[in-house]
Amino acid sequence: MTSVSERPLTAMIDPAAGPPDCAAYERAGGWQATRRALGGLSPAEIIDMVTRSKLRGRGGAGFGTGQKWSFVPKEPAAERRKYLIANADEMEPGTFKDRLLIEGNPLQLVEGMILAAYAVQAGHGIVFLRGEYHLACARLHRAISEARQQGWLGDDILGSGFGFDIHIHSSAGRYICGEETALLTALEGRRATPRSKPPFPQTGGLWGAPGVVNNVETLCNLPHIVANGAEWFAGLGLREDGGTKIYGVSGRVAKPGAWELPIGTPLRQIIEEHAGGMRPGYQLRALLPGGASTAFLDATALDVAMDYGSVEKAGSRLGTGMAIILDDRTCPIGMIRNLEHFFAQESCGWCTPCRDGLPWVERLLDAIEDGTGCDEDLDQLGRHARMLGAPGRTFCAHAPGAMAPLASGLKLFAADFTDHIRHGRCPQQAGAQT
Repeated sequence: MTSVSERPLTAMIDPAAGPPDCAAYERAGGWQATRRALGGLSPAEIIDMVTRSKLRGRGGAGFGTGQKWSFVPKEPAAERRKYLIANADEMEPGTFKDRLLIEGNPLQLVEGMILAAYAVQAGHGIVFLRGEYHLACARLHRAISEARQQGWLGDDILGSGFGFDIHIHSSAGRYICGEETALLTALEGRRATPRSKPPFPQTGGLWGAPGVVNNVETLCNLPHIVANGAEWFAGLGLREDGGTKIYGVSGRVAKPGAWELPIGTPLRQIIEEHAGGMRPGYQLRALLPGGASTAFLDATALDVAMDYGSVEKAGSRLGTGMAIILDDRTCPIGMIRNLEHFFAQESCGWCTPCRDGLPWVERLLDAIEDGTGCDEDLDQLGRHARMLGAPGRTFCAHAPGAMAPLASGLKLFAADFTDHIRHGRCPQQAGAQT
């Protein structure tokens, strides 16, 4: 049986039994970290411990968690209003890791939020939850209510003088809310558009107050770091980064799903051992290693270690660590068109390059896939990929993320684009018809 130390995030998750209640959670080792932290560790010691653990944000950006917290003003929670926000608005296509964690063990997230809030001295917690996650919402509501009844939330937790409570906000359903400042704007009841930085959320966030926005998976690691130590957590990783990671695979593989593995596990092992390899009759052609807003890697990249630095060196990003497979019987142009349609409709419309550029990209891809494209369309797509994909050209990272699969696809699938234009139709569709 896998030990808790090897798979800490998922050790208590049992789909057949459902999520643990407070008593079962405590019997399995839960709340130990909270007792330790509030019983004798200072906020500065918690931040130092998390920094030494090498935990990096699991939402996609990969910023050092302890370093992020260090920018928050140090006043105690009782002296200054601060917020700790869990970003559970999991709308990245192909990504479902946070849903797994919330549905399987919501108390783990609750305890992680308590520890993060204590570290930055935030008295108010909010879970910004994807609106479609109904089961996750119900289970999280129950977990928060029970934790409050048992004294793990509220005023003066464990007699420490530190008070903290959590509320759930169900999102109205916009991808842009994954961007932390757009999330804050939405929480304030306004149109979800990104904010200019500075100020950063750590010093001027929700309603102008300091605070931190962390991903669900990031927060769920905290009870294990505080309970077992920074060195233990850092040692779980196979390379430079610390801990485990929820990896996933979707597409035409034998066993699509998600698995907790040491961060730095090779891509080949994830796909062939855990996802069972490709389905009979299909071959792996390429993949998006970390969700829809990452660049394609081809089949020669299977031995890349799935950590931040290694995937970046290979020409993409780790992102959420949830891979989307492109097989040899799926049209890559059609796949890219589908992705760009999503990104175009999810643009917040705040800046012109994104608002007008992404629909233009979608129309060009529509024409190529439908057989009415021309060589000049490829030039226009390349121009958009360069202009929208460059940092600083748009207000936030939405358009650059949208350009990642397009820019890499134009290189990897150049022959497919040319065949569509030359033959005036999608070769994959033509083959299916015959």
